[in-house]
Amino acid sequence: MEIEVVQNKIHEVRGCKVMLDFDLAELYEIENKRLKASVRRNISRFPEDFMFELTETEFTNLRTKFSSSSYGGLRYMPFAFTEQGVAMLSSVLKSDKAININISIMRTFVAIRQFALNYSELQNKIMEIEGQFPEIYNVLNYLVEKDTNNTDKERTKIGYKK
Repeated sequence: MEIEVVQNKIHEVRGCKVMLDFDLAELYEIENKRLKASVRRNISRFPEDFMFELTETEFTNLRTKFSSSSYGGLRYMPFAFTEQGVAMLSSVLKSDKAININISIMRTFVAIRQFALNYSELQNKIMEIEGQFPEIYNVLNYLVEKDTNNTDKERTKIGYKK
């Protein structure tokens, strides 16, 4: 499974990176109601930091980010699984497919965390350079602001006139 496929199914809710039950069911190639039933039968394995149910407001906010909704009407709000919750799913869903998908998902979460660390390091280095060369930083900011102000002006159109 490609990392990009899994990465597109990871959302941020309540400050956590989560995957929704219907996305996981799609990846595991099982019905969503089967996934939810398995989770409910083993609910003690899923404390709130592993899995929580979205509120209507949270789901509405997330749904606006989906380009098109093919999920239809929902009777129950979706479950949101954190990284630990997705890992716990492998003990609840014991198929080979579930195990392989979980491995891909865990690799994706690790890749996202690694990217965030690299981004933080890069941001710190840029801030350090800005501190060493404040004049250059001010000139670059001036040029960027000047460029954004010029894009608003009407330009003379070239070409054939009617």
